[in-house]
Amino acid sequence: MNQTVTIRRLATGVPGLDAILGGGLPEFSFNLISGPPGSGKTTLAHQIMFGLATPERPALFLTVLGEPPLKMLRYQQQFSFFDTARIGDAVRFVSLSDEMATGDFEQVLARITQEVRATSPALVFVDSFRAVLLDAARSGARSGDLHHFVQQLGVQLSAWQATTFLLGEYHSPTEDHPVFTVADGLLALRQSVHRNSMVRQIQVLKMRGQATSPGVHTFRITGAGIEVFPSAIVRDDSGNAADRSPSPARDGHRLAMGVPLLDAMLGGGLPSGFSLLVAGPSGSGKTLLATAFLAEGVRCGEPGVMVAFEQTPSQSLSPAIDDMVRAGTIGLINTRSMDLSMDEIVHHLIGMIRRMQARRVVIDSLSGFELAVAPTFREDFRESLFRMVAALSSLGVTVLVTSELEDRYTDLRFSPYGSAFLTDAIVVQRYIEINSGLARVMAVVKVRDSAHSSEIRQFTITAGRIVIGSPVRGYEGLLGGSPQHAPDRPHGTARGKEDLP
Repeated sequence: MNQTVTIRRLATGVPGLDAILGGGLPEFSFNLISGPPGSGKTTLAHQIMFGLATPERPALFLTVLGEPPLKMLRYQQQFSFFDTARIGDAVRFVSLSDEMATGDFEQVLARITQEVRATSPALVFVDSFRAVLLDAARSGARSGDLHHFVQQLGVQLSAWQATTFLLGEYHSPTEDHPVFTVADGLLALRQSVHRNSMVRQIQVLKMRGQATSPGVHTFRITGAGIEVFPSAIVRDDSGNAADRSPSPARDGHRLAMGVPLLDAMLGGGLPSGFSLLVAGPSGSGKTLLATAFLAEGVRCGEPGVMVAFEQTPSQSLSPAIDDMVRAGTIGLINTRSMDLSMDEIVHHLIGMIRRMQARRVVIDSLSGFELAVAPTFREDFRESLFRMVAALSSLGVTVLVTSELEDRYTDLRFSPYGSAFLTDAIVVQRYIEINSGLARVMAVVKVRDSAHSSEIRQFTITAGRIVIGSPVRGYEGLLGGSPQHAPDRPHGTARGKEDLP
């Protein structure tokens, strides 16, 4: 009978990294961390090292750079994960600059072998391995020698049962080097600068023996080190895909909106677990409707989360939102940063939803959302919205999204991103001209799989509240902005007329 070998997975200690690796790093694996200068290779290696190294499982960090290890450590000590007390006991740094100067591969390999045998490390890091190959090329070493050196290094480190990381400034992971063939794992780091924004990304190109998270994921370097934001795929606490069984939230229960008469227009309220798009021009009352939706949830014992992009963090959204945030019944993510990624936003949003056990979510608004996303991601903004809505739907929360539209009166649009189809329900707000003045009207455009009102109703904003009036009848051209009295129709087909105030 064939027996399956169990490969232990090591938790890296880098937030989000284990999730895209498929649960952690395979123990005794031979890994390559590649990327251009400044992409975060050394920082990632140090963070993994300090996350895994112990006196019982020591780490050996070999440097082949022209600069001394002390200079590198001076900058790495700025990160909170760096623990000076563990150097010499759990972590040891060795410079190979003298051996590299000889240009003798055998001598370099011999020194590495000597250090490994002396300390029996469980973790070995070589920074930068690219320098070994470049120096070999300058010294005229043959490709066969390079291949032999890489193979010998990989075989020896694997035989010593060490989990190994080679760092290299490879601009493309498709470069023709034997290290790419020998490596068990390939982590590619990259960075892109567009005007005043910088985006860092990581991709797992290869990880033998386990399924990794596909695609490119963003990460950010802060004082705490690197944090990876996996693409918008909901995962449980262990990093595995979350259970996608039907959510109990979509059981036919309907949520009150907190605006009188709007529930009736929606056919009895908004179905739990649905997503609602509220579209309208500036000042039409979208944020007020969203605030009422959250306030009604708090009244019913349902915590909520609001993601706000319209105000700076120093500005107050509204007294009602401020009061709910202070009371801890509403969580607020308020940012005007211009270099966010969709994955980063969704990561923080899902984290807050789980911490607060929120049932209602408001995103205000899509136009501010697009501005907050780094230019690199705007081309795929529509696809990112799809992933976000899918991720939130899998959590069973009810989502309200606002979208600001220019009232052009020449067409009926609900979103400048062509994303109206992503939501289960749509409420549109418009301005119309009556007697040389502006009036507001509201209509329910769709509620998926549910009957709803098709009436256009006028509404007013009074004392910070939306007050919906009677249906507007006896007029035509309402959506054109300049309604006219409808002509009289034969008896039996005329609808009741009601003058606008």
